[in-house]
Amino acid sequence: MEWRNQLYFGDNLDIIREHIADESVDLIYLDPPFNSKATYNVLFKEVDGTPSTAQIKAFTDFWHWDEVASDTYDELVLGNTAPDQLINLLQGFEKFLGHNDMLAYLVMMAPRLVELKRVLRPTGSVYLHCDPTASHYLKVLMDAIFGKRRLVNEVIWCFRQGGRSKRAFARKHHTIFYYTKSELWTFNNEAPAVRVPYHGTGGYQTSGKGVTHKDTDKTYKPSPLGKVAEDWWDIPAIPPMSKERLSYPTQKPQALLERIIQASSNEGDVVLDPFCGCGTTIAAAQALGRRWIGIDITYLAINLIKNRLADHFGDEADYEEHGIPKDWESARELAEHTDPHRREFELWALSLVKARASKDPGKKGGADRGIDGVRDFKDGKDLQHLSYHKVIVQVKSDKKPKVDYVHHLRGVVNREKATIGALILLYKPGDRSTIYKEAASASFYHSELMNEKYPKIQVLTIKGLLDGTERLKIPPYHDVTFPKAPRIQKQSKQTNLEV
Repeated sequence: MEWRNQLYFGDNLDIIREHIADESVDLIYLDPPFNSKATYNVLFKEVDGTPSTAQIKAFTDFWHWDEVASDTYDELVLGNTAPDQLINLLQGFEKFLGHNDMLAYLVMMAPRLVELKRVLRPTGSVYLHCDPTASHYLKVLMDAIFGKRRLVNEVIWCFRQGGRSKRAFARKHHTIFYYTKSELWTFNNEAPAVRVPYHGTGGYQTSGKGVTHKDTDKTYKPSPLGKVAEDWWDIPAIPPMSKERLSYPTQKPQALLERIIQASSNEGDVVLDPFCGCGTTIAAAQALGRRWIGIDITYLAINLIKNRLADHFGDEADYEEHGIPKDWESARELAEHTDPHRREFELWALSLVKARASKDPGKKGGADRGIDGVRDFKDGKDLQHLSYHKVIVQVKSDKKPKVDYVHHLRGVVNREKATIGALILLYKPGDRSTIYKEAASASFYHSELMNEKYPKIQVLTIKGLLDGTERLKIPPYHDVTFPKAPRIQKQSKQTNLEV
């Protein structure tokens, strides 16, 4: 059976248990939440480049000891579903930490690490990315699951960007624990991303002729490839104005993942990222000729990944989507069975018209001002005279849509000086509904460039958007809604970002 890359929306523990076979993955990179007690937002810019007040919550890195954490602990410790060493460790953590947030975080991580070991091939490697918040606990957790002898490196990723403290040394590093499944593992020590230039020692720079040992008189010549990198990696974080930056709060630089993937996998190997965020791991894997599996629990991340893969690779990025609605019934289930405020449903619905969220969707009491999403485009009298235009998008999942929704949307469009308003409905109104009549009374926007009229208020349904019978009608030129990821030329040994 021919392999296709896999992109999953959902809880990675359930997905790994149900969909990933034993010893089927060659390399795992995970950058899980750090238990940092922070709320991570995505801050978009306006189309003219100025900062926007619109930000949406990507995820909240808070963990609490609650019924779910308690049940997971009991399943691991009392249900004998974990190795003896891990059970003893978790019992020790409980005695030392008590039933607090850190124990809840470790209990969340433990079964996932157990499952990751199960799916890893005997020659496979795992890289766990963390910061000082919980790195010491995670190191002991990895020792209990993989074995302390399976630690190959504690890699320190150093960077310089960001603020500075006046009360302490600036915190400018993360830790990456590099473990293997067995005594045999892949390490490509001649891969371009693994090699770095030689550096002088004590003011002495290695010459092209090499270094001669004073006792043996043997000459060691430098490799034209450079040397294998040390276990501290001086790789810059992504600068604020970089074209690589996609506005995702925990985005890691492509160069970091290129080094890991080139070092510990070969072309055609399977790379898994169970917390894939904005998709840097799978983008690097795709560019380097690896097969990949990506998992994330927020549709914000899934939508960013899909846009990123399209920008990077176009039609070359072939993958299957799982857990993402493909028909009306699964859309209804997403609306009814995600969180109480239907956050993920709204994010998914906005993606059907390629709109970005303008707030934390579904959040009650939020300052959304009647705007669930925004799509931007350029239009004008000709290609030399283009200006920015805005589409306001609202999403409703009520079983009986109200004509008041159209009245409200018209008011928001006028207030925001937007060009078009779009109302996306889960449940279709009757064909003779006053909703359609009221929308039609809003007249049209005329594009001189296209010499075409577009309804100022458009009523769209989930079913129609899914089956292709409905679409958002706007001028097709210069869609500028999302930051564009640079095009990547696929190469065997390295990636080349065209900027």
